[in-house]
Amino acid sequence: MTLPTLPTLATIDPHHLTLTGSIRSERRLSDLEGVFEDEAARCAAVERDDPVVYRVFAVERGADESGALSFGLGVLQPGRVGDEYFMTKGHLHTRREAAEVYVGMAGRGIMLLEDHRDGRCRAVAFGPNDVVYVPGHTAHRTVNVGTEPLAYLGIYPSDAGHDYAAIASGNFRQRVVRTDDAPRVVERAARVVPGGAS
Repeated sequence: MTLPTLPTLATIDPHHLTLTGSIRSERRLSDLEGVFEDEAARCAAVERDDPVVYRVFAVERGADESGALSFGLGVLQPGRVGDEYFMTKGHLHTRREAAEVYVGMAGRGIMLLEDHRDGRCRAVAFGPNDVVYVPGHTAHRTVNVGTEPLAYLGIYPSDAGHDYAAIASGNFRQRVVRTDDAPRVVERAARVVPGGAS
């Protein structure tokens, strides 16, 4: 019997936190306008050195391949803006019913989940070997609450799409802040609209 040839083979380097055969992208603090509550602190950090907040190493199949899956390695750096931990922009899927699975590989994080239909929020702590299931219709954002890079593998339908604009228009209802040397999930004081009124 001949085993089928895998259409894609990728290898995660656990020491350098990279993924072979992937397309790399990165987000700097300057790319995260409106994400953090303390916009003045974000702007000051951008002026100082504009650090890389996270990188994504993606292996994506064509959206027209029925039933295909794409995956990516996310690496979120430790750090804070004001009292808020570094986080991803967060997104909904363009095809709202599409779900996603995240597998923790290194570091300590919290995933913020928000159902866009009724606004219900959940915060899920995760780390190495933890699996987080993100249901359809759920905006999700990853937050690094540790002192080392937070690495995780995300697996999603290739036709899911990423809708960042929906988040930029109102942000998440919850945020993760450092209080007494520990992370705490708090309600956002006001919804933030980049370039507009709160």
